[in-house]
Order: sequence, then C-alpha cells, then structure tokens
Amino acid sequence: MPAHPLEGFWAVIPAGGAGTRLWPLSRSASPKFLHDLTGSGHSLLQQTRARLAPLAEDRFLVVTGRAHRDAVAAQLPELPAEAVLAEPSPRDSMAAIGLAAAILERRDPTAVMGSFAADHVISDPDVFADSVRTAVEAAREGWLVTLGIRPTFPSTAFGYIHLGDALPGLTGAREVRAFVEKPSREVAEEYVATGVHRWNAGMFVVRPGVLLDLLGRWHPEFAARLREIAAAPELLEEVWPTLPRIALDHAVAEPAAEAGRVAVVPADFGWEDIGDFDSLAALLGADREPAAGPTVLGDETLVRPVDATGLVVPGSGRVVAVIGLEDVVVVDTPDALLVTTRAHAQRVKQVVADLREADRGDLV
Repeated sequence: MPAHPLEGFWAVIPAGGAGTRLWPLSRSASPKFLHDLTGSGHSLLQQTRARLAPLAEDRFLVVTGRAHRDAVAAQLPELPAEAVLAEPSPRDSMAAIGLAAAILERRDPTAVMGSFAADHVISDPDVFADSVRTAVEAAREGWLVTLGIRPTFPSTAFGYIHLGDALPGLTGAREVRAFVEKPSREVAEEYVATGVHRWNAGMFVVRPGVLLDLLGRWHPEFAARLREIAAAPELLEEVWPTLPRIALDHAVAEPAAEAGRVAVVPADFGWEDIGDFDSLAALLGADREPAAGPTVLGDETLVRPVDATGLVVPGSGRVVAVIGLEDVVVVDTPDALLVTTRAHAQRVKQVVADLREADRGDLV
C-alpha cells in the first residue's frame, strides 16, 4: 500500500561516519553511505531518500561533513543546494541533528522532523512508513519518539530500549522505561527471551522545538548555540567548534526517558545496520551451501571460486581466485587488499587504527 505524504513532516538524514569496519571499501573520503552495498544499483544514501520521499515529498535536510557535501549533492540532484548542510567538522549526532532542528524550528514552527541515518537498510518500506506515521502522531503530542526494532538475535553490538506501558490515545506507541547500553551475551539473550526490549536503531521523530527544549534542559548552552547558528548562519564557522561532541542518545534521549518524555513505536520492518563484512555477507545471502560459492558484490566474472564460501568484493579490475576457504572475506581495491574471515570481521577496525598510527592517512 503506497504511503501518503505527512503534512509538515521533514526528513532529516545524518550522513556521517567512515564505516571503518568496512575498510577498504568504506573510507573517510568515501564512506559506506555513498556506496551501493545491496546490489540494488543505488547507494545507501539514495535508498534512504527514496524510502522517505513518499512521506516527506521534497522536505529534506541532509547533514554531512564538508568533505562529502559535493558527493552527497551529486547523488541527490533532486534536492536544492540549501537542503544539504555541511558540518565544518565532526561533532557527533547531537550537533548534526540539533542543527537541522534549529533550522527547521525557524523555518516551520509546526513541523515534525524524523531523523534516519543514511547507512541503514530496510527490507519492508511499507511497514517502515506505517511506523513513521505512528511516531509522527505521538511527536505532535510533544513526545520524543524513537522506533524500536524487534531483535532477531541476542546482539551485543546494539543498544536496547526497555518498553514501558502503552500510551493512552496513541495506538502503537509505548513509553520508554530506559535506554540500555550494549549488553553482555547473557543479558542480550534474556532481552530477546522476555520480549520487552527492542534494538535502538537511533531513529528519532520529534518536533524541532521539543528536541531543542529537551537539550536545553540538560545542556542549555548547547541548545542556545544551535539556535544562534540558525538565526545567524554566518556564525557557523565560529560557533561550531565550541559545540560538545556527544550523541543525541546521551545528550537528550537517555535523560528524557528517565523524565518520562520518550515514547517508542515497536516495529519490525527488516532493519539492517551494515556494521561489518559479516553482517554485509549475511544481508547478501552468503549463508548458503558451499556448492553455491561465495557471494559476490560487484562483477561476478572477476571471481573464480573453487570449494569456497563467504563474500568477495572485486573492486580493482583484477581476477580474484578463492580456493578451499570457508566464510572468507576478500575485498580487492586498487590500493588495498583485505583478506579475513567473517568471524574476524570486527577486527578490521584495528587495521584502520594501525594505518593511522603509521601515518598512512592516504589509505583510510
């Protein structure tokens, strides 16, 4: 069922981060949201905009780093230049999303904004749209609303949301009892078994003024500076470096939940946060019989497997032969080659750290 536009709804897309666990495919100069990681022919950023367009029409703000502004604009030519906000330097999600909120507060005081990261994959856009609609209804009533993803396994890599009571008059929304940091394996298994916890995907829907007022409750100077930039954009260069480096979750969502100001819409729309090559391999269907060979992201004619499984990304134009290896990860780029296994995919970030330590910024 097609989604209908939501009156006064603005889609905010934070497009930041280098995706170091996906090195050498994702790098600081070309982060993962600019790549097609699903084989769809569209980057994750483009997929995010397309998913939100039926709800927001042309009401978009993309917040990205200055180094990526041109690439973002090139991938989203349908957006006007003023819809792409360039951060002078990374200050974490509160500054990025807060800047968008401050601008929207002045532009459209009755607006509701939804913040959705540029690098997520969602397999059921219709259910996603229904969840956003429910969240917007709650946000109009003054709640800071998040979407809570039903966990499909006991992940220790994600934060969790503890579900509270249903909200009267807001079907499908519940109060948030607490946000929980990444748990141990045992605790994560308990969360999945009890069914009263959801993954925290960092998706927030809120009226811009409500978000800034909540920020002002715990960080008054931070909120004031964001509003100062929105009122006088020429102050961006001067004020931006003074903003705290803090995530929206820590700055607002967690204390607001303790104060009873946060709602959650429990949802199940096939959410994937492609955090490493193991999760990418699973998303692309690498969990299959050995006879099928490894999953290939790219030109399949460049891959020559023999009794091998896993994921191969041929990106240099060279032929890649993989023989007798299970759950292997091979990522071939013109200036760097990664060979690991899915089980060790999280350790790729250590290579990036070592390269930075060795002053090889040209490779990261």
